[in-house]
Amino acid sequence: MRIPILLRGALVALIALFGVGLQSANADSGSITLTIYKGGWIIGGSAGGGTLTFRGRSYRLGVGGIDYGLVFGGSKTVLHGPVRNIQRPSDVAGVYAAAGVGLAVGRGVRAIVLTNQNGAILELSGRQVGLMANADLSGLAITMK
Repeated sequence: MRIPILLRGALVALIALFGVGLQSANADSGSITLTIYKGGWIIGGSAGGGTLTFRGRSYRLGVGGIDYGLVFGGSKTVLHGPVRNIQRPSDVAGVYAAAGVGLAVGRGVRAIVLTNQNGAILELSGRQVGLMANADLSGLAITMK
């Protein structure tokens, strides 16, 4: 007995969807705090660190990145918020990409949602201090220390 190609494709898609659902059901959440120093002229860079709190334990993080576009000035940003869809602390490590436009003169507010290749979702907000104008593409790498 042959199964029609359309029915076979639908069955494979259903099994894949069920598998993703099981993986998400096992996912957990935590909280994260990042301090990022950013500066540049056309091409910019960022560096800093932070802490992931997951299942009652704290993990140190390193942060670094590069920006390209209209970047001018320097700033310090402290972000905090939940991290979702992780099964272990190392799921937070990875590369996050974003496109953004911003202006900070003195103090400002910043909010961003980022996702990496492991499926970790960071919902961050906080304060930015400095003189910074940007309309750029950014890459942010988070590493476990």
